[in-house]
Amino acid sequence: MAGNGAAIIELDKQRMTAMAEKDIATLNKVIADDLIYTHSSARTDTKQTLIGAMQSGSTVYSSLVPSAVVAQDLGDSVVLTGVAAISVMSNGKPNSFRVRFTDVYAKRPAGWQMVTWQSTRLAD
Repeated sequence: MAGNGAAIIELDKQRMTAMAEKDIATLNKVIADDLIYTHSSARTDTKQTLIGAMQSGSTVYSSLVPSAVVAQDLGDSVVLTGVAAISVMSNGKPNSFRVRFTDVYAKRPAGWQMVTWQSTRLAD
């Protein structure tokens, strides 16, 4: 199973693009049903609440751009760490910031899926 790192970095870029483009079909495929998504504000979401907020328009991502991403390939899971620049409209308020993140993908019967996201906001 070694050698999954580069593919998962690319998959995560696709996931970030799907969030910015509100591509719900891609998000449903790439995000695990048991997702734990912890925002830099410490708010947590499940797959359902994360996608639901995008569908309702209460959270609108305009861009998510990763950089300095490193992968740890653990076989049936891959841990990504890196930085992301995020622009989002949350409850009508625009916000742009950078975070340092840890992102975990697991190999599931449906393919590789994101199971965990944890981010910490970086100083401006």
